Amino acid sequence: MTTAPWRDPALPAAARVDDLLGRMTLEEKIAQLYGVWVGAATDGGGVAPHQHDMTADYDYDELITRGLGQLTRSFGTAPVDPALGARALAGAQRQIVAAGRFGIPAVAHEECLAGFTAWRATAYPVPLAWGAAFDPPLVEEVGRAIGRDLRAMGVHQGLAPVLDVVRDPRWGRVEETIGEDPYLVGTVGTAYVRGLESAGVVATLKHFAGYASSAGARNLAPVRAGTREFADVTLPPFEMALREGGARSVMAAYTERDGVPASADPELLTGLLREEWGFTGTVVADYFGIGFLQTLHRVAGTPAQAARLALDAGIDVELPTVKYYGETLADAVRAGEVPAELIDRAARRVLLQKCDLGLLDEDWQPHVPESVDLDPPANRALARRLAEESVVLLDNPDGLLPLSPDARVAVVGPRAADALAMLGCYSFPSHVLPHHPGVETGIDIPTLLESLRAELPDAKVTFTEGCGVSDPDPSGFTEAITRASEADVCVAVLGDRAGLFGRGTSGEGCDVADLSLPGVQGALLDALVATGVPVVLVLLTGRPYALGRWHGRLGAAVQAFFPGEEGGPAVAGVLSGRVNPSGRLPVSVPRVPGGQPWTYLQPPLGLAGQVSNLDPTPLYPFGHGRSYTAFTWEDFSGPDAEIGTDGSYDVSVTVRNTGDRAGAEVVQLYLHDPVAGVTRPDVRLIGYQRLELAATETARVTFRFHTDLSAFTDRSGRRVVEPGDLELRLGTSSADVRAMARLRLTGPVRETGAGRRLRCEAEVSRG
Repeated sequence: MTTAPWRDPALPAAARVDDLLGRMTLEEKIAQLYGVWVGAATDGGGVAPHQHDMTADYDYDELITRGLGQLTRSFGTAPVDPALGARALAGAQRQIVAAGRFGIPAVAHEECLAGFTAWRATAYPVPLAWGAAFDPPLVEEVGRAIGRDLRAMGVHQGLAPVLDVVRDPRWGRVEETIGEDPYLVGTVGTAYVRGLESAGVVATLKHFAGYASSAGARNLAPVRAGTREFADVTLPPFEMALREGGARSVMAAYTERDGVPASADPELLTGLLREEWGFTGTVVADYFGIGFLQTLHRVAGTPAQAARLALDAGIDVELPTVKYYGETLADAVRAGEVPAELIDRAARRVLLQKCDLGLLDEDWQPHVPESVDLDPPANRALARRLAEESVVLLDNPDGLLPLSPDARVAVVGPRAADALAMLGCYSFPSHVLPHHPGVETGIDIPTLLESLRAELPDAKVTFTEGCGVSDPDPSGFTEAITRASEADVCVAVLGDRAGLFGRGTSGEGCDVADLSLPGVQGALLDALVATGVPVVLVLLTGRPYALGRWHGRLGAAVQAFFPGEEGGPAVAGVLSGRVNPSGRLPVSVPRVPGGQPWTYLQPPLGLAGQVSNLDPTPLYPFGHGRSYTAFTWEDFSGPDAEIGTDGSYDVSVTVRNTGDRAGAEVVQLYLHDPVAGVTRPDVRLIGYQRLELAATETARVTFRFHTDLSAFTDRSGRRVVEPGDLELRLGTSSADVRAMARLRLTGPVRETGAGRRLRCEAEVSRG
């Protein structure tokens, strides 16, 4: 029997796909452009389509006779035993292969923002904690581990990472982001992409682009970002993750900018993404995003018009399930309302990716693992390492921490004894299990209370909740005050409850009016401080909250951003001293609840000054974090110099651990541009290096700055390097400068091209 060219793995992928497209009907091509939301039955039987908002009526058995582009969230929809889920997914794939004329399986995708979103899978720290760790190699390891689990279960595509840059911390999805700086977001996000892709899983960058810049921090609100903010803050992380990380998919954002929805923007999804950046993968819709062109944005009057707009812009796949790219689209093509060339273009991209995944090979078979453990010890060890590195010691003015091993400790607060206090809204227990009351969490998540008692077995630890997370009832204050008054130290464990669309205080659709602690938690903290007993504030949150009200009144303050299933032991380890804190703030911590939005990337008029009575200066700046050891910075090498606008320059410093225990310092390199053609942030991060040092150990870090890193978008829309003065500032945060080098750039204004340098490489030598 002669094998058709499209089945021949010896041929180039393009030739195979062209041959296949020539054999397909219009309906078969369109079938590759949508997904179907399925869920595995708990008894291990077959799968069935899930009905959902905006889902068209269809006969699943008949639908798959044309083929199928994607299977949506077979594991992330209901609490299904992973082994049964893997068998059910394999069964669904066999059914799809058998039903279609060409026998092409679907791409199975899942959420994997903070781990594989499946029952009994490891719940890692949220991305905001990744940013706090300032450790891209570790995040890459985590991405690789998540990717291995996805692949082992038959999943091909992961809907992560989120590369949105925080512009207003009141936004509910701050926990899903990596931070407020595009360089940090880009470098850490790219590391995660490399890890996921190295395991053979397609990484999906989201949300492209501008989603986090919504007006008033309201989810899906219009984006007010101007051209230069969009180019210089929003887009760089995506470009880095594509160029350096090799991401093979991008998800279009829900939002619109300047009247044009991202899902209907050919300049964004085709002109920039494909023609300028050279992206060759697939663009997928955010769930129901194509339908929103008709129902929310109102730029389309009919489903056919919405489909045409999305296809023309460059969206290849409708997710999560078929409606606008189904029969409606086929009818529109036949009626001449949608060019057939748009169908061929999208189908070709989808089939090229399937070819890359091996799904067009004749010998393809669904993978069914012999044994399934999605939360093995190796995963938990990774989750623990990342959690420990991400905990930020905000303040410890009198050395109250670490706690005395035999202290009387009153633990108070609504987050101390709740395992879900550790998890973000896209972790399976927070995302799915609220719809399945009575189902066990499926993984071990030690609470902070349990963990602290284990860390301090000789201490007398008492506990009372004091209040709820968001309810206004202060009736528990009396007992909380009593417990605190009887103790040597009070550990107040406050923070967020992750949820969706108003069911939590943090998470998708859980935006806030200001940055006050939720509910009456602020009043509870006031009452505890008033006892006169030293209070250690521990925050388990998905965003920063205003802490100026208690500055100078606390014994210590610790910030953890939803640190995952091992977060309890990690935070308790910091309190006990077993862990030397090394996290740094990926977002500024404000002084007052109002005066927002504010991130540290401010031009002069965004800083404190005499023109307004409101001072937006944060209480704790971006990059801030303390340690239980001390570091000295010495032997700085960065003499004033003159270089061309296409030149490079090295700046070095030696860091010495002068304490009596191991610790980690994060050396941060910032750029200050005194005079530019357009207003620029006062400082912005362009490099960093995490240094882990034993007691008395030294290390020298050298940053290799290239002038490409000083480029910005000028008035004409070009990205340029201008001649003039620059300052390179080395510091422990955006506000704490330890050394500075002054440069003068000479020569002509230089426009940077597509191959410009995106990162500042660092070299470490140990003495």
